[in-house]
Amino acid sequence: MAPRIPEGERSITMQDDFRRILTQANRANGATALDTIEGALASVAEGRAETTAQHLATLGFRFQGEDSFDLAARAYGLAARTSRSRAAQYHLAAIRTRIVDLCRRQAFDGVDGLLEELRQAKAAAGDRGPNDPSLIHIAWDYELAGNAEGAVRSYLLARIARDQLGGQALTIDGDTLERKIRNLRSLQMTALAEDGRHEEAQALHERTRHALGLGPLGVYDIVSARQAATEGEGDYKEMLGPRRIAEPEIRFLEGPVALLSTCGTLDAPPQYVARFRDCLTFPRSNIVLQGNRLIYDLAAHPDSGVADIKDGKNADQIMTAVYGAGRALVEEPAAAQTLDAGLMMFGLQSKNYGHWLLEFVPRLLWFNDPACPAGFPICIDDHMPETHRQVVELLDERKRPILPLPAQAVRFKELGVAPVPTFFPFDARPGVPVYDSVWPKDVLGAMRRAVLDKLAARGVDLRTTGRRIILSRKGFTQRQLVNEAEIINALARHGFEVVYPEKLSFIEQIALYHSADVIVGSASSAMTNTIFCNDKARVVALIHENRSFNFRGYTSMIESSGAKVLFIRGSTVPSDNTHPFHVNYTVTPGQVLRGLESVGVGT
Repeated sequence: MAPRIPEGERSITMQDDFRRILTQANRANGATALDTIEGALASVAEGRAETTAQHLATLGFRFQGEDSFDLAARAYGLAARTSRSRAAQYHLAAIRTRIVDLCRRQAFDGVDGLLEELRQAKAAAGDRGPNDPSLIHIAWDYELAGNAEGAVRSYLLARIARDQLGGQALTIDGDTLERKIRNLRSLQMTALAEDGRHEEAQALHERTRHALGLGPLGVYDIVSARQAATEGEGDYKEMLGPRRIAEPEIRFLEGPVALLSTCGTLDAPPQYVARFRDCLTFPRSNIVLQGNRLIYDLAAHPDSGVADIKDGKNADQIMTAVYGAGRALVEEPAAAQTLDAGLMMFGLQSKNYGHWLLEFVPRLLWFNDPACPAGFPICIDDHMPETHRQVVELLDERKRPILPLPAQAVRFKELGVAPVPTFFPFDARPGVPVYDSVWPKDVLGAMRRAVLDKLAARGVDLRTTGRRIILSRKGFTQRQLVNEAEIINALARHGFEVVYPEKLSFIEQIALYHSADVIVGSASSAMTNTIFCNDKARVVALIHENRSFNFRGYTSMIESSGAKVLFIRGSTVPSDNTHPFHVNYTVTPGQVLRGLESVGVGT
């Protein structure tokens, strides 16, 4: 029979064992060490309980530093069981570490309940400090690692922490949690759709849509307006058939530049007016749904694989949509207003003047055709500036009512549609060279003549005056000429006057641009109205150094007037959060003066 060890000596021996076990514990043997300690806790003398708990908490802290959060959580939990005075604090540490452990192991289902336990534990410990697990940082780590599902689940938990615990409200890159979840889900669903797995994409959306307040997704076959009409789903009249157009010649001050973009198609699409019955539409988007079809020329185009279609993805969109393998998934609206009829002059980026003039205004040429009923109102987005409405009023020959649509789905009993003059993706897909659309001179030229004829009929003076103007972009935050004041001062000595286009009405802008012999300005929306230059004008377009910029698009647009354009590439001002097309830049006065001399303008 073993000799009996006195109680005091047994306590000392146990402490020695604890010290040895705690000292030697590591990631490899941590679970075994904690098993041994847990089995011996009942033998810890009451006077040594706080010291033992402190040792366990120190061990937990060490495990945390080794990224062994499961072991750390268990060590903190044992400290909470042992301590009398600091049990609440150790329990809180155990819950926090357990949450991190589960999230790191993607065992997200168990975290919801722990967040409620965390709230209670914080209250019990009187803790209002900033030491809660950063679920947003965990989600960000998953994002950077390309694990979209891990990021989504972590951001969903971050929403609970935000609402229940006053946690962080914005993501690392400044998005709301809801916007981030929606964007990540869109990426996931797009990948599934492109692989033809549309039902799986539907199911993925279903798992998070209630948290985001979204409706279910329907699946639709993508068709062009011509295809839909050919198959008996509408009326279609072609105004201008398919034709070949020329690639523009681009001129740079520095000489030939090796562009990184891809030249857009030189096969101009047909121009038409079409009517479809019983259509569901979404203001601020180009999507038209009819039955189980999505009527959308851009998405149905043979080159659509290069396009990052933004309908349903942009921040101002009122629904979710993804595309792939000839089908689209579009969110069903909770409610929609109903209109008897309308002409579609609303859509993606309609509030942006450059998009408006190039993509939308030419449609009025075809809506004026007798094939388009005179009684249909012209429907526009209600967030567009007044100058956009002025264009409609000027060109509409039927005196139709203009109906601004709020951001709510609209079901039309009958809808009239007309096309964009060319295949024009809003943006190229990541990893694909920028698609540089070429604008057909015949359509833009017809729009130009229609506008100038209307102004002449109103008695607007369209004579050339020899004016030299520089377009200011001072009021805009993107694609700014940072040293604009320096350039204005330099050109003022050579008879140039500064113009702020956004302060002028549409008619005032057209009259000004048409009267000028020389126009200098940033290649931006303000430059779009050079379509209305007189055909002898010379245009000097200033821009950053990005060789992927849509130089062909600007050249074909500007030179549809007969004017000539020269590009001056300046020096880009680096920016982390700005689209490469919209970064700010500088040019030197010397560059601008040399450019003017190059186009035959004496200074």
